[in-house]
Amino acid sequence: MVYSGITFTGSPSGEITNSIFTRDSLDAHEVLVKITHSGLCGTDLHVVNSERALGHEGIGIVSDVGVSVSRVCVGDRIGWGFIHSTCGRCKFCITGRDQYCTDMRDYFNSNQDQGSLGEIAILKEDWLFKIPEGLSSEHAAPLMCAGATVFTPLLEHCKPTDRVGIVGVGGLGHLAIQLASRMGCDVVVFSGSCSKRKEAMAMGASEFHATAGTNDFSQLNMSAPVDRLIVTTASLPDWEQYFKVLAANATIIPITAAFGLKMEFPFMQFLMKGYHVVGSIIAGRAVHEAMLEFCARNKVFPIIEKFPLTQEGVADAVRKLQEGKMRYRGVLLHDAQ
Repeated sequence: MVYSGITFTGSPSGEITNSIFTRDSLDAHEVLVKITHSGLCGTDLHVVNSERALGHEGIGIVSDVGVSVSRVCVGDRIGWGFIHSTCGRCKFCITGRDQYCTDMRDYFNSNQDQGSLGEIAILKEDWLFKIPEGLSSEHAAPLMCAGATVFTPLLEHCKPTDRVGIVGVGGLGHLAIQLASRMGCDVVVFSGSCSKRKEAMAMGASEFHATAGTNDFSQLNMSAPVDRLIVTTASLPDWEQYFKVLAANATIIPITAAFGLKMEFPFMQFLMKGYHVVGSIIAGRAVHEAMLEFCARNKVFPIIEKFPLTQEGVADAVRKLQEGKMRYRGVLLHDAQ
């Protein structure tokens, strides 16, 4: 049986085009998904100027399965994110850190003729996730990448007794505020402007500090320094200033996929205060599933803008994201949904 559907792609000029994604059959462990919703992520902007399918935050309904598929059934509502498959045998896979698999296939290096911005997808069952009933599809879509990206360092490096600083209130930052506060952390937000103060406080922040025009962060009138600093901005902050608001032995966790940036720290301050820097990427499967359950149970929902999953709708969403005007995650959906 031949499977085919429209998928939306980038182009060298950055114009959104469409093509036909086709497969002659399903492999034993593959699943056919009818896409209903797709998130649009900043990571997609890295490939919008190439002739490849776009989108890696997908939600849809299982329409057909390969003969050896056992984890999902026809009719299940599932989602997928940045990672498409892992080997299941290396030391990272067998210890639950499969996001570091030595043979990982992901959005950048596999299945480049299909994405979540289209009609159908055919993917390996291992990296598909059932969506809990407490999550709508439009809210689940951005969680498939952004939610997993934020949840991982919070789960692994933050305690409920920590003061957690969040740098930036955007697509990642607004989820970090909600997740950290629901985990019991005392959340301190640093933003370049005052405009998002009310929203940040409503999301669960206990303190909000606008940093634009502030030459000395020691004058921010903070109640106490922060133990963990999660950086969600596309550009790196002024470390000299942020060191003034960190507790000794604090952990710095940058989570934005920003290529070409170089992290340079004031050496002696870094050394004498015993600071740690922790790299973190997308979640492994166990953490990804835990994130979805946590968000459903604790009502952690992305703030979204909706667009039709059409060529024009994708172009509009990409343009708004490029202009930095998305508040806070773009979700594309088929009209019938």
